[in-house]
Amino acid sequence: MSDKQAHLNGAYYGPSIPPTKQYHRPGRGSGCGCGCCLLSLLFKLIITVVFIVGLAALIIWLIFRPINPIKFHVTDVSLTEFNLTSNNNLQYKLAVNITIRNPNKKIGVYYDRIEARAYYEGQRLDSNELTPFYQGHKNTSVLGTVFEEDLQDFNKEKPTGIYSIDVKLYLKIRFKLSKFVKTPKFKPKIKCDLKVPMSNSNGTAPAGYKATKCDLDF
Repeated sequence: MSDKQAHLNGAYYGPSIPPTKQYHRPGRGSGCGCGCCLLSLLFKLIITVVFIVGLAALIIWLIFRPINPIKFHVTDVSLTEFNLTSNNNLQYKLAVNITIRNPNKKIGVYYDRIEARAYYEGQRLDSNELTPFYQGHKNTSVLGTVFEEDLQDFNKEKPTGIYSIDVKLYLKIRFKLSKFVKTPKFKPKIKCDLKVPMSNSNGTAPAGYKATKCDLDF
């Protein structure tokens, strides 16, 4: 009886259970093929590039938008000639001074290219290339240009009194953030819608002419 009890109290080991077999179908393994890995890598690369570009755009926007924008005004204009001849040739002479104000304390501006164009009722009159320059912090600069030409086959009738003339600036600029940090080039456009009266005999605008604010478009 004691032998039987001892046998019952002892550990009992039955026959071992064979492991479950796993079957894999060809082409459906959990691994990733070469093509799949390339697509995954390309997708991650695109996401990274988009993120970096978006972050850079956000930083530039945060730097320049909330800070005082650069201001452009036409402070002086002189129209000493605007005659339409009998054969529809337009003879004109227009002098314009444009004031540029950079009100920022820590940002300078490189004007690498400045092209000034004059339009009358949508028709281009002339264009001038102005001298590039650097504008420092909290600085005011004045650009002067003269449009003078004998324009042939001008298809507008000569008005009387005040002339609607548009002056546009096409720029290539860079912003200087610090001594060693400069932004890539931007190409903003400046549009000044002018109502220009004929100047006095001494070449100055009539009394009462007010400075015209120009629109800045990035």
